[in-house]
Amino acid sequence: MMGWKIPLSDIDLGNEEIEEVTKVLKSKWLSMGPVTEKFEEEFTNYLGIKHAYGVSNGTAALHIAHKVLGIKEDDEVVVPSLTFVATANSVLYCGAKPVFADITSLDDLNISPDDILEKITKKTKAITIVHYGGHPCDMGAIMEIAEDHNLKVIEDAAHAPGAEYKGKKCGAIGDVGCFSFFANKNLVTGEGGMLVTNDDTLLEKIRIMRSHGMTTLTWDRHKGHAHSYDVVDMGFNYRINEVASAIGRVQLKKLDGNNEKRRRIVEEYNKRVGSISGISVPFRDHKEKPSCHIFPILLAEDVSRNGFIDRLKEKGIQTSMHYPPIHLFTHYRKMLGVAEGALPKTEFIGEHEVTLPLYPLMGKEEVKYIVEIINK
Repeated sequence: MMGWKIPLSDIDLGNEEIEEVTKVLKSKWLSMGPVTEKFEEEFTNYLGIKHAYGVSNGTAALHIAHKVLGIKEDDEVVVPSLTFVATANSVLYCGAKPVFADITSLDDLNISPDDILEKITKKTKAITIVHYGGHPCDMGAIMEIAEDHNLKVIEDAAHAPGAEYKGKKCGAIGDVGCFSFFANKNLVTGEGGMLVTNDDTLLEKIRIMRSHGMTTLTWDRHKGHAHSYDVVDMGFNYRINEVASAIGRVQLKKLDGNNEKRRRIVEEYNKRVGSISGISVPFRDHKEKPSCHIFPILLAEDVSRNGFIDRLKEKGIQTSMHYPPIHLFTHYRKMLGVAEGALPKTEFIGEHEVTLPLYPLMGKEEVKYIVEIINK
């Protein structure tokens, strides 16, 4: 990672990924086909879920999820504002309205079940949650709310492959789970994602919507299973490719081991950062099993975030912010008119959060160096 002594994230890629990609290249079948089928099968087994569909990215997974669950114009979906904008955009893609709920607390940056309840109206059709930083949401409370109000639940598990809530894998708890395999994620394919569900009634809809509404795929016709195809619904070009799936299969084997390395790094951070005045660490007492996608800290109000980030940059340490609240973005202000101050806890995080480096190839020495610089 050029220019940084310690980058924000880094990828565990090795010879096995190179070998599997080389096999795909030698096969000359690069678009979605047999390697993707194997990846999907392995992913379902890993999650303990019935069905998985590889897609071009996590946003595509979210879009299809909302679409197949029947989200349409004039519907409302309760979503967090403290997330990447794709979570809310996928609601807009369906012509529906994202309704933003606040986070639980400054210790738990996940969407608040209490605020979800406050935001439900007659138009609400679904709740879309995000397991922030790979820390599971309170899925027991959220699923209970959904059941009581006849709502669908979409899990944005982009941060959470391998995370568990009460022994169940994140992404396998709601009606549909959505994963991203972007280049900074716990499971990396560069671009790519996965859509998962236990609902048999959604299978055909997902399969058709992923590929232009077509009844058969190029791979089906290549195998001689079909001569032609029909288009039976409006669909999208959201297929994953064989190169991404080949990388994903190797990355899936490494996932639990790399998540464990991430958890050890977080433990080391917690030992060292917790005693520094002017800094607090969310999720320290979180009870469920995290995937530790990112390591967020909160700066006290009298600490300049820009100054803090710049000083770490001078020492070769890359940081980031997760996230600028969606409801304060210009586009969303114009469209939804949510006033500043509407989500006070989310807005506090938006002004005071800093994300420190976290990746499986890090060691204790890197953590020690970062904390020494922060202390100075």
